[in-house]
Amino acid sequence: MNHERNFETLARAGYGARGIVYGLLGALTLASALWGIGQGGEQGSTGAMSTLLGQPFGQVMLGLIALGLIGHVLWRLAQALLNADERDHDAVGWATRAGQLASAIANGALALAAARLALGMGGGEGGDNQESLTAWLMSQPFGRWLVGLVGLVIIGVGVVQVYRGVSGKYRDWLDLPSAHAGLLHAICAFGLSARGVLFAVTGGFFIFAALTVDPNQAGSLPEALDWVHGLPFGAQLYGLAALGLIAFGIYSGVEARYRHVDAPDMGKVKRAMPAL
Repeated sequence: MNHERNFETLARAGYGARGIVYGLLGALTLASALWGIGQGGEQGSTGAMSTLLGQPFGQVMLGLIALGLIGHVLWRLAQALLNADERDHDAVGWATRAGQLASAIANGALALAAARLALGMGGGEGGDNQESLTAWLMSQPFGRWLVGLVGLVIIGVGVVQVYRGVSGKYRDWLDLPSAHAGLLHAICAFGLSARGVLFAVTGGFFIFAALTVDPNQAGSLPEALDWVHGLPFGAQLYGLAALGLIAFGIYSGVEARYRHVDAPDMGKVKRAMPAL
């Protein structure tokens, strides 16, 4: 079916776009760790994309990344709302789909930032956006509890990613060529685990912001990397985190090529969107 092929192309382009963003972010972070070049992790995902603007055809590349990320958002929504992966209707399945919905929201913001940069409108700073979101949540009824809940969700997503990496559960959705399976599985497991740890640290910032009723305490990936850098043996751990981000970028590329992608049934789509 044409719609199935088109949807699969969108999903795979989305994984590829995510891989480019994380690979670039990891490379900048590694350069900062090894040689003090640039701001590395302090730039965050938006800063990593901003680096492309100074390259030949940078705006075109950012436009393509934005389109790819939109495809990733649509795929995540299909996974979360339409159960495209046919997850079990148990606690694990629902938690996984909740994480996929959160991923859709996060990647939607990233797609918007890429589009704004491509159009010369500026992408905003990731940390500022995080603090603005936290401040808005704080202003709502039971705001500090909402911020704490967001932190718990982010920590949960991080823990699940570490589990998927360590246990190898991600393999259920990949069909790798046997000649390179060993190396690719090692990279994928490392990338997933590293990103999961950084997610859990980010969620901890939200919890701390809720406890202190201070939205400025919330953080994102750059702050998580800074926190890692401040630990004992922080320089080595910072470099390891950079390699983990690069590995996650490679994992995203592997998903773009080898992941099982089942387009949602159009009947499900129409039932989920009665306006159609």
